Amino acid sequence: MSTPPAKKEDVLDLTLRPQKWNDYVGQQRVKENIKIILEAAGQRKEAPSHLLFHGNPGLGKTTIAHLIAQEIGADFKATSGPAIERPGDLAAILTNLEPGTVLFIDECHRLNRTIEEYLYPAMEDFRLNLILGRGPMARTMQLEVPRFTLIGATTRLAALSSPLRSRFGAVFGLNFYQVEEIEKILERSSRILNIEAEPAALKIIAACSRFTPRTANHLLERVRDFAQVKGQGIITKQIARLALDALEIDNLGLTKNDRRLLRALIDKFEGGPVGLKTLAAATAEEEETILEIYEPYLIRLGFINRTPRGRIAAKLALKHFSRKPKNAQNPLL
Repeated sequence: MSTPPAKKEDVLDLTLRPQKWNDYVGQQRVKENIKIILEAAGQRKEAPSHLLFHGNPGLGKTTIAHLIAQEIGADFKATSGPAIERPGDLAAILTNLEPGTVLFIDECHRLNRTIEEYLYPAMEDFRLNLILGRGPMARTMQLEVPRFTLIGATTRLAALSSPLRSRFGAVFGLNFYQVEEIEKILERSSRILNIEAEPAALKIIAACSRFTPRTANHLLERVRDFAQVKGQGIITKQIARLALDALEIDNLGLTKNDRRLLRALIDKFEGGPVGLKTLAAATAEEEETILEIYEPYLIRLGFINRTPRGRIAAKLALKHFSRKPKNAQNPLL
Protein backbone atom coordinates (compact mmCIF):
# COMPACT_ATOMS: atom_id res chain seq x y z
CA MET A 1 0.00 0.00 0.00
CA SER A 2 1.64 3.25 -1.10
CA THR A 3 1.85 6.29 1.12
CA PRO A 4 3.50 9.68 0.65
CA PRO A 5 6.76 10.47 2.43
CA ALA A 6 6.13 11.33 6.07
CA LYS A 7 6.97 14.75 7.42
CA LYS A 8 9.39 14.76 10.32
CA GLU A 9 6.75 15.97 12.77
CA ASP A 10 4.44 13.10 11.77
CA VAL A 11 6.83 10.29 12.74
CA LEU A 12 5.25 9.79 16.18
CA ASP A 13 1.75 9.74 14.68
CA LEU A 14 2.83 7.12 12.13
CA THR A 15 4.43 4.96 14.83
CA LEU A 16 1.38 4.99 17.07
CA ARG A 17 -1.30 4.92 14.38
CA PRO A 18 -3.65 1.92 14.88
CA GLN A 19 -3.29 -0.71 12.16
CA LYS A 20 -6.51 -2.59 13.02
CA TRP A 21 -10.04 -1.53 13.89
CA ASN A 22 -9.76 -3.21 17.28
CA ASP A 23 -6.80 -0.96 18.13
CA TYR A 24 -8.75 2.18 17.28
CA VAL A 25 -10.20 3.39 20.58
CA GLY A 26 -13.27 5.62 20.70
CA GLN A 27 -15.63 7.02 18.02
CA GLN A 28 -17.69 3.82 18.36
CA ARG A 29 -20.77 5.04 16.49
CA VAL A 30 -18.67 6.29 13.56
CA LYS A 31 -16.76 2.99 13.35
CA GLU A 32 -19.97 0.96 13.32
CA ASN A 33 -21.44 3.01 10.49
CA ILE A 34 -18.26 2.81 8.43
CA LYS A 35 -18.06 -0.97 8.83
CA ILE A 36 -21.62 -1.29 7.48
CA ILE A 37 -20.79 0.95 4.50
CA LEU A 38 -17.67 -1.08 3.69
CA GLU A 39 -19.39 -4.45 4.11
CA ALA A 40 -22.33 -3.44 1.92
CA ALA A 41 -20.00 -2.10 -0.80
CA GLY A 42 -17.98 -5.30 -0.64
CA GLN A 43 -21.09 -7.45 -1.09
CA ARG A 44 -22.00 -5.39 -4.17
CA LYS A 45 -18.38 -5.61 -5.37
CA GLU A 46 -18.26 -1.81 -5.62
CA ALA A 47 -15.91 0.85 -4.31
CA PRO A 48 -17.25 2.46 -1.12
CA SER A 49 -18.99 5.83 -1.33
CA HIS A 50 -16.98 9.01 -0.97
CA LEU A 51 -16.76 9.89 2.74
CA LEU A 52 -16.21 13.13 4.62
CA PHE A 53 -14.90 13.42 8.18
CA HIS A 54 -14.92 16.61 10.21
CA GLY A 55 -13.70 17.47 13.66
CA ASN A 56 -10.89 19.09 15.56
CA PRO A 57 -7.25 18.29 14.74
CA GLY A 58 -5.85 15.11 16.25
CA LEU A 59 -9.12 13.18 16.65
CA GLY A 60 -8.26 10.44 14.16
CA LYS A 61 -9.57 11.47 10.73
CA THR A 62 -6.41 10.40 8.90
CA THR A 63 -6.22 7.18 10.90
CA ILE A 64 -9.76 6.20 9.89
CA ALA A 65 -8.90 6.84 6.24
CA HIS A 66 -5.89 4.50 6.53
CA LEU A 67 -8.00 1.83 8.21
CA ILE A 68 -10.64 2.02 5.47
CA ALA A 69 -7.98 1.48 2.80
CA GLN A 70 -6.60 -1.50 4.71
CA GLU A 71 -10.07 -2.96 5.27
CA ILE A 72 -10.87 -3.00 1.54
CA GLY A 73 -7.31 -3.88 0.48
CA ALA A 74 -6.87 -0.70 -1.57
CA ASP A 75 -3.95 1.57 -2.31
CA PHE A 76 -3.84 4.74 -0.23
CA LYS A 77 -2.85 8.13 -1.63
CA ALA A 78 -2.82 11.28 0.50
CA THR A 79 -2.69 14.95 -0.34
CA SER A 80 -4.17 18.18 1.04
CA GLY A 81 -6.36 21.00 -0.18
CA PRO A 82 -3.60 23.65 -0.33
CA ALA A 83 -1.30 21.26 -2.26
CA ILE A 84 -3.69 21.09 -5.24
CA GLU A 85 -3.17 24.53 -6.74
CA ARG A 86 -3.99 23.99 -10.42
CA PRO A 87 -6.30 21.73 -12.43
CA GLY A 88 -3.19 20.03 -13.77
CA ASP A 89 -2.25 19.01 -10.23
CA LEU A 90 -5.61 17.34 -9.77
CA ALA A 91 -5.41 15.67 -13.18
CA ALA A 92 -1.95 14.28 -12.38
CA ILE A 93 -3.21 12.79 -9.12
CA LEU A 94 -6.42 11.26 -10.48
CA THR A 95 -5.04 9.82 -13.72
CA ASN A 96 -2.27 8.03 -11.83
CA LEU A 97 -4.59 6.25 -9.40
CA GLU A 98 -5.04 2.51 -9.48
CA PRO A 99 -8.66 1.30 -9.66
CA GLY A 100 -10.23 1.23 -6.19
CA THR A 101 -7.63 3.56 -4.64
CA VAL A 102 -8.58 5.50 -1.52
CA LEU A 103 -7.66 9.15 -2.15
CA PHE A 104 -7.41 11.13 1.08
CA ILE A 105 -7.60 14.94 0.89
CA ASP A 106 -6.83 16.63 4.18
CA GLU A 107 -8.00 20.20 4.80
CA CYS A 108 -10.40 19.84 1.90
CA HIS A 109 -12.12 23.08 2.90
CA ARG A 110 -9.03 24.84 1.50
CA LEU A 111 -9.54 23.56 -2.04
CA ASN A 112 -10.05 26.54 -4.30
CA ARG A 113 -13.35 26.80 -6.16
CA THR A 114 -11.79 26.13 -9.58
CA ILE A 115 -10.37 22.83 -8.38
CA GLU A 116 -13.73 21.93 -6.89
CA GLU A 117 -15.43 22.43 -10.27
CA TYR A 118 -13.04 19.92 -11.82
CA LEU A 119 -13.48 17.52 -8.91
CA TYR A 120 -17.27 17.26 -9.18
CA PRO A 121 -17.42 15.16 -12.39
CA ALA A 122 -14.49 13.09 -11.14
CA MET A 123 -16.45 12.18 -8.00
CA GLU A 124 -19.74 11.56 -9.79
CA ASP A 125 -18.82 10.15 -13.21
CA PHE A 126 -15.10 9.39 -12.82
CA ARG A 127 -14.03 11.73 -15.58
CA LEU A 128 -12.20 15.01 -15.91
CA ASN A 129 -13.26 17.82 -18.23
CA LEU A 130 -10.09 19.77 -18.92
CA ILE A 131 -10.14 23.08 -20.77
CA LEU A 132 -7.20 23.48 -23.14
CA GLY A 133 -6.24 26.90 -24.47
CA ARG A 134 -7.94 30.24 -23.99
CA GLY A 135 -10.54 32.38 -25.65
CA PRO A 136 -12.10 31.29 -28.98
CA MET A 137 -9.43 28.62 -29.44
CA ALA A 138 -10.20 26.90 -26.15
CA ARG A 139 -11.45 23.33 -26.32
CA THR A 140 -12.56 20.74 -23.80
CA MET A 141 -10.83 17.39 -23.39
CA GLN A 142 -12.48 14.60 -21.43
CA LEU A 143 -10.31 12.16 -19.50
CA GLU A 144 -11.56 8.99 -17.89
CA VAL A 145 -10.17 8.34 -14.40
CA PRO A 146 -10.14 5.04 -12.48
CA ARG A 147 -12.92 4.49 -10.00
CA PHE A 148 -11.73 5.64 -6.60
CA THR A 149 -13.03 6.47 -3.15
CA LEU A 150 -12.43 10.04 -2.00
CA ILE A 151 -12.11 10.57 1.73
CA GLY A 152 -12.10 14.21 2.75
CA ALA A 153 -11.12 15.60 6.13
CA THR A 154 -11.80 19.06 7.45
CA THR A 155 -11.60 20.94 10.72
CA ARG A 156 -14.11 23.51 9.44
CA LEU A 157 -17.20 21.86 8.02
CA ALA A 158 -18.98 25.20 7.59
CA ALA A 159 -16.14 26.43 5.35
CA LEU A 160 -16.77 23.58 2.90
CA SER A 161 -18.90 24.61 -0.06
CA SER A 162 -22.37 23.07 -0.22
CA PRO A 163 -21.87 21.59 -3.73
CA LEU A 164 -18.75 19.72 -2.59
CA ARG A 165 -20.26 18.61 0.70
CA SER A 166 -23.34 17.22 -1.05
CA ARG A 167 -21.23 14.93 -3.24
CA PHE A 168 -20.02 12.84 -0.31
CA GLY A 169 -22.08 9.72 0.33
CA ALA A 170 -21.80 10.10 4.10
CA VAL A 171 -20.55 12.78 6.48
CA PHE A 172 -19.26 11.88 9.94
CA GLY A 173 -18.29 14.17 12.80
CA LEU A 174 -15.55 13.02 15.16
CA ASN A 175 -16.09 14.04 18.77
CA PHE A 176 -13.70 14.73 21.62
CA TYR A 177 -12.72 11.58 23.53
CA GLN A 178 -13.55 10.59 27.07
CA VAL A 179 -10.68 10.64 29.57
CA GLU A 180 -11.06 6.87 30.05
CA GLU A 181 -10.59 6.35 26.30
CA ILE A 182 -7.48 8.52 26.34
CA GLU A 183 -6.07 6.37 29.16
CA LYS A 184 -6.51 3.26 27.01
CA ILE A 185 -4.76 5.00 24.12
CA LEU A 186 -1.86 5.99 26.40
CA GLU A 187 -1.55 2.42 27.69
CA ARG A 188 -1.25 1.16 24.12
CA SER A 189 1.21 3.91 23.17
CA SER A 190 3.35 3.11 26.22
CA ARG A 191 3.61 -0.52 25.13
CA ILE A 192 4.55 0.42 21.57
CA LEU A 193 7.18 2.93 22.69
CA ASN A 194 8.44 0.55 25.38
CA ILE A 195 7.73 3.07 28.14
CA GLU A 196 7.21 1.98 31.74
CA ALA A 197 4.50 4.15 33.24
CA GLU A 198 2.41 3.99 36.40
CA PRO A 199 -1.38 3.93 35.86
CA ALA A 200 -1.72 7.00 38.09
CA ALA A 201 0.76 8.88 35.89
CA LEU A 202 -1.19 8.00 32.74
CA LYS A 203 -4.36 9.31 34.41
CA ILE A 204 -2.65 12.65 34.97
CA ILE A 205 -1.49 12.84 31.35
CA ALA A 206 -4.94 11.81 30.09
CA ALA A 207 -6.59 14.55 32.15
CA CYS A 208 -4.31 17.11 30.47
CA SER A 209 -4.75 15.76 26.93
CA ARG A 210 -7.52 18.16 25.87
CA PHE A 211 -9.59 15.02 25.10
CA THR A 212 -7.42 14.52 21.99
CA PRO A 213 -5.32 11.39 21.25
CA ARG A 214 -2.61 13.25 19.32
CA THR A 215 -2.10 15.69 22.19
CA ALA A 216 -2.01 12.80 24.68
CA ASN A 217 0.67 10.96 22.70
CA HIS A 218 2.83 14.04 22.34
CA LEU A 219 2.54 14.74 26.08
CA LEU A 220 3.51 11.13 26.77
CA GLU A 221 6.64 11.61 24.68
CA ARG A 222 7.61 14.79 26.56
CA VAL A 223 6.98 13.19 29.95
CA ARG A 224 9.12 10.23 28.89
CA ASP A 225 11.99 12.67 28.30
CA PHE A 226 11.63 14.01 31.84
CA ALA A 227 11.50 10.48 33.24
CA GLN A 228 14.71 9.67 31.40
CA VAL A 229 16.60 12.79 32.53
CA LYS A 230 15.06 13.58 35.92
CA GLY A 231 14.05 10.11 37.10
CA GLN A 232 14.88 6.46 36.61
CA GLY A 233 13.25 6.13 33.21
CA ILE A 234 9.88 5.28 34.76
CA ILE A 235 6.96 7.66 34.41
CA THR A 236 5.66 8.09 37.93
CA LYS A 237 2.91 10.35 39.20
CA GLN A 238 5.53 12.80 40.49
CA ILE A 239 7.48 12.81 37.22
CA ALA A 240 4.31 13.37 35.20
CA ARG A 241 3.37 16.39 37.29
CA LEU A 242 6.93 17.74 37.21
CA ALA A 243 7.02 17.52 33.42
CA LEU A 244 3.61 19.12 32.93
CA ASP A 245 4.51 21.96 35.32
CA ALA A 246 7.69 22.57 33.33
CA LEU A 247 5.60 22.67 30.14
CA GLU A 248 3.25 25.17 31.86
CA ILE A 249 0.26 22.86 31.50
CA ASP A 250 -2.14 22.82 34.42
CA ASN A 251 -4.26 19.97 35.76
CA LEU A 252 -7.00 20.60 33.18
CA GLY A 253 -4.62 20.74 30.24
CA LEU A 254 -4.75 24.52 29.93
CA THR A 255 -1.60 25.97 28.38
CA LYS A 256 -0.03 29.32 29.07
CA ASN A 257 -1.83 30.77 26.05
CA ASP A 258 -5.20 29.34 27.13
CA ARG A 259 -4.82 31.00 30.51
CA ARG A 260 -3.74 34.28 28.92
CA LEU A 261 -6.85 34.29 26.77
CA LEU A 262 -9.12 33.55 29.73
CA ARG A 263 -7.44 36.15 31.94
CA ALA A 264 -7.88 38.78 29.23
CA LEU A 265 -11.57 37.90 29.00
CA ILE A 266 -12.02 37.94 32.78
CA ASP A 267 -9.76 40.82 33.82
CA LYS A 268 -9.72 43.22 30.86
CA PHE A 269 -13.34 42.77 29.84
CA GLU A 270 -14.92 41.82 33.18
CA GLY A 271 -16.00 38.45 31.86
CA GLY A 272 -17.51 39.77 28.63
CA PRO A 273 -19.33 39.83 26.41
CA VAL A 274 -16.52 40.78 24.05
CA GLY A 275 -16.20 40.41 20.28
CA LEU A 276 -13.71 38.08 18.65
CA LYS A 277 -11.79 40.89 16.95
CA THR A 278 -11.40 42.77 20.23
CA LEU A 279 -10.32 39.65 22.09
CA ALA A 280 -7.79 38.82 19.38
CA ALA A 281 -6.34 42.34 19.52
CA ALA A 282 -6.13 42.25 23.33
CA THR A 283 -4.24 38.93 23.33
CA ALA A 284 -2.15 39.53 20.18
CA GLU A 285 -3.56 36.33 18.68
CA GLU A 286 -4.98 35.69 15.22
CA GLU A 287 -8.75 35.31 15.12
CA GLU A 288 -8.46 31.91 13.40
CA THR A 289 -6.07 30.71 16.11
CA ILE A 290 -8.62 31.55 18.78
CA LEU A 291 -11.43 29.94 16.79
CA GLU A 292 -9.64 26.72 15.84
CA ILE A 293 -7.05 26.14 18.58
CA TYR A 294 -8.23 27.64 21.87
CA GLU A 295 -12.00 27.96 21.80
CA PRO A 296 -13.08 24.37 21.00
CA TYR A 297 -11.39 23.05 24.13
CA LEU A 298 -12.43 25.97 26.34
CA ILE A 299 -16.03 25.57 25.20
CA ARG A 300 -15.79 21.81 25.80
CA LEU A 301 -14.64 22.54 29.35
CA GLY A 302 -17.51 24.96 29.84
CA PHE A 303 -15.15 27.91 30.37
CA ILE A 304 -16.36 30.09 27.48
CA ASN A 305 -19.78 30.68 26.00
CA ARG A 306 -20.42 32.16 22.56
CA THR A 307 -23.35 34.54 22.39
CA PRO A 308 -24.67 36.92 19.69
CA ARG A 309 -22.98 39.75 21.62
CA GLY A 310 -19.60 38.03 21.90
CA ARG A 311 -17.58 35.71 24.14
CA ILE A 312 -18.46 35.35 27.82
CA ALA A 313 -16.42 33.75 30.59
CA ALA A 314 -18.52 31.10 32.32
CA LYS A 315 -18.68 30.42 36.06
CA LEU A 316 -16.34 27.44 35.75
CA ALA A 317 -13.62 29.69 34.33
CA LEU A 318 -13.97 32.12 37.24
CA LYS A 319 -13.85 29.24 39.69
CA HIS A 320 -10.69 27.85 38.06
CA PHE A 321 -8.96 31.19 38.54
CA SER A 322 -10.59 31.79 41.94
CA ARG A 323 -12.18 34.99 40.72
CA LYS A 324 -15.48 36.55 41.76
CA PRO A 325 -17.94 37.85 39.18
CA LYS A 326 -17.41 41.53 38.34
CA ASN A 327 -20.03 42.02 35.65
CA ALA A 328 -23.51 42.10 37.12
CA GLN A 329 -24.97 42.40 33.59
CA ASN A 330 -23.52 39.06 32.56
CA PRO A 331 -26.20 36.44 33.37
CA LEU A 332 -23.67 33.62 33.00
CA LEU A 333 -21.40 34.96 35.76
